[in-house]
Amino acid sequence: MFEHKKKLLHPVKVERPNPQYAVLMQEQLGGCNGEVKAAMQYLSQSFRAKDPVFKDLFLDIGTEELSHMEMVAETINLLNGGDVDYKKVDAGEIETMVTFGLNPALVNSSGNPWTADYVTVTGDLAADLLADIASEQRAKVVYEYLYRQIDDKYVKETIMFLLEREEAHNALFCEALNKITDDGSNKSFGMSEDSRLYFDLSKPGRYFDDPDPKAPKMANAKDSKSTKSK
Repeated sequence: MFEHKKKLLHPVKVERPNPQYAVLMQEQLGGCNGEVKAAMQYLSQSFRAKDPVFKDLFLDIGTEELSHMEMVAETINLLNGGDVDYKKVDAGEIETMVTFGLNPALVNSSGNPWTADYVTVTGDLAADLLADIASEQRAKVVYEYLYRQIDDKYVKETIMFLLEREEAHNALFCEALNKITDDGSNKSFGMSEDSRLYFDLSKPGRYFDDPDPKAPKMANAKDSKSTKSK
């Protein structure tokens, strides 16, 4: 059961309308690394999760991503201003001006509709968590690109908040991955000598030794900081 609270997770406002930048923000609403993708991916992964520890994590973060989607949509709404005018958009999608009536729609910055093909669900905890870590990392990259291209201080505050939350999710997924070193696809690491061979096929130059596969272990940024301080 979901319950909606009308107060946003974090305040959203803009200094002034900027329809062209609203187009860029559409990438984090309906794009392949956006908030809808993240919410649907984590919630979908929760459906089959049997361990309450991981099920709860997927549900908590997936639900928070819905609130991020709401924040991004409100930012786009404010940036679009009060009236349709395609002349204010020099590049990217213009469906907002001719089809959606300024409504933040589930399309990316090029106008391509959101699709469930963006969502990764395998039923394997290790594979899903690795996909989630990669998803959060890619989302951070997009937000960093967006942050560099806007001078509006309020929009920058919103983006920075979302960036920091992606960092938190990344750390949590890394911590979760460390809890399943002998589960699912992690059981098959390093089963034969074939897994310990390096094929040096791009010559000249070799920069890595023969591999020694082990279950992946992800460091929590919090742990890394505490180690450095010692």
